[in-house]
Amino acid sequence: MEGCSFAAEGFECSRTGSARDIEGKSYGYTYRLSGPDRVAVVNTREYAVLFVPRETAEAFSLASDGDGIEDLKALLAALDSNFSAGVAPLAEQDVWYVFAGTPGDGHDASLSVGGVTYTFGRELTEGHFYVTVEGPDEAFDVKAAVQPAQMASARLVAAEEATVAKAAGPLESLGAFLATMDYSPLWVTLRTCGVAIVLVFFLGLAAAYFTLRISRRAQSIFDTIFTIPMVLPPTVCGFLLLMALGRNTALGQFFQDVGFPLVFSWQATVIAAVVVAFPLMYRSARGAFESLDPNMLDAARTLGWSNGRIFMKLMLPLAWSSIASGTVLAFARALGEFGCTLFLAGNQLGTTRTIPIAIYFEWMNGNTEATWFWTIVLLVFSFAVILFINLWSRHTTRYRQQPRPDGRSPKPRRQGRRGGGRRSAEGGER
Repeated sequence: MEGCSFAAEGFECSRTGSARDIEGKSYGYTYRLSGPDRVAVVNTREYAVLFVPRETAEAFSLASDGDGIEDLKALLAALDSNFSAGVAPLAEQDVWYVFAGTPGDGHDASLSVGGVTYTFGRELTEGHFYVTVEGPDEAFDVKAAVQPAQMASARLVAAEEATVAKAAGPLESLGAFLATMDYSPLWVTLRTCGVAIVLVFFLGLAAAYFTLRISRRAQSIFDTIFTIPMVLPPTVCGFLLLMALGRNTALGQFFQDVGFPLVFSWQATVIAAVVVAFPLMYRSARGAFESLDPNMLDAARTLGWSNGRIFMKLMLPLAWSSIASGTVLAFARALGEFGCTLFLAGNQLGTTRTIPIAIYFEWMNGNTEATWFWTIVLLVFSFAVILFINLWSRHTTRYRQQPRPDGRSPKPRRQGRRGGGRRSAEGGER
């Protein structure tokens, strides 16, 4: 900035924080900070809190009421303007609280505003630093009462040491982007979908076979139960699962005690994917089984075949085309799951952040390039799934399109008259 003795390096803006516990303890509302040596500002509905590390303040003579602080505000506001779409920008904030301190857990890095305590540079997990916004007690809802809009941070360097890099070419920019990209959402998504589709496949077949062997009235009840996740909004499914499997329930507490948590863990992403994808598999399998000729199944029973043998040797092979299509559709549904996963598993990088969740949070954080990257990845996956279904359907119905020996197109078989046989070409009765 013209006439300013310092420049900003590595500017970052986080539009959303997290209210989840860290290492089993609540810290109110938290933002991830790249390092303790960064100036950071939290912008809320009514004011902004600006923290300057003491060493940085001394190096650039940044007194809380000096011209240097005004330059710093202007610099951060200008950089923030590129990221603040949809939220209140720093440039429009009239009330600022500015203080300097040593980052960490001590009071030197904390400032209290209206009973809300802001602490900067806390190392809550090894190598991970945070900005925490805590209320007077655990019942205080920081997000609702304070309404933090975003947290911006940067390192300050001497103006003469700052360099403005020339814009790289398209290929160089793409290579640098791919080299620094975090691919963990892809691996989390593939692992989640892989495990989920195995569970969905067997659960869907079992449920379809079960509903065929019970009474009509019971079929209506169970069919509604098995299909209802298909019509409910994913967020509703996530809320119901959270209420059923949360840590405050007996079931959730049991799994928590045995070291296998069901919420806000990778297991939760699998559960969410199974719940939303299961109806597609179930409906496809049941429709395939119902289309089988019951006389053929009865004939197999008269030959002494058991129900298990009939299912494995007769029903599955004949219904395999529809079952395979249902499996692929269920996989695609699990791949694109967002609302239920976010409700039940949260957004934990490398653990529960799937590609749809990454798209949402990257866009919210202003990272348009990463948003486009993950969007293209999902488009490619979706294209591949639809193409596979079309090719599979064409392959399984090819026998119906075979020409007749006389070269003419095949004609559908005509049904015989009710109560009598079909007439032959000569008019006789067969």
